Amino acid sequence: MELSAATLWWVAAGVAVAAELATGTFYLLMIALGLAAGALAAHLGLAASGQVAAAAIVGAAATALWHWKRFQHPQSAPVESNRDVNLDIGERVQVEAWGSDGTARVSYRGTQWTARLAPGAARVAGEHRVAAVEGNWLVLAPASH
Repeated sequence: MELSAATLWWVAAGVAVAAELATGTFYLLMIALGLAAGALAAHLGLAASGQVAAAAIVGAAATALWHWKRFQHPQSAPVESNRDVNLDIGERVQVEAWGSDGTARVSYRGTQWTARLAPGAARVAGEHRVAAVEGNWLVLAPASH
């Protein structure tokens, strides 16, 4: 049984898609697009060099476009301070007093939490917002009105 060039291109594209599913590397899908272009070139009857050129051009262009698109959007915040990951970010708490070690005990979600001040924030009592959650510590910043 002899496999056609188009079949080999489609198998390679399938392997790239499977590898992307296993690793989560979206760039592999762009490479799979290039491999699919090589398969289409084979179906059109192009020589092996034309198939490789089509695969290289489409794969490289798709990868470059995806890379450009990714860097047009700002990076998301780190997990500990990302509201999309942790819904506590931005919530308000009341700080009665800060301890000499820079920590405070605050009531939040029905229990007592240990909190520390965000870097560069003033140590004042009053309303604060949760800037981050690090382990079981709340990182607080003064609430701006």
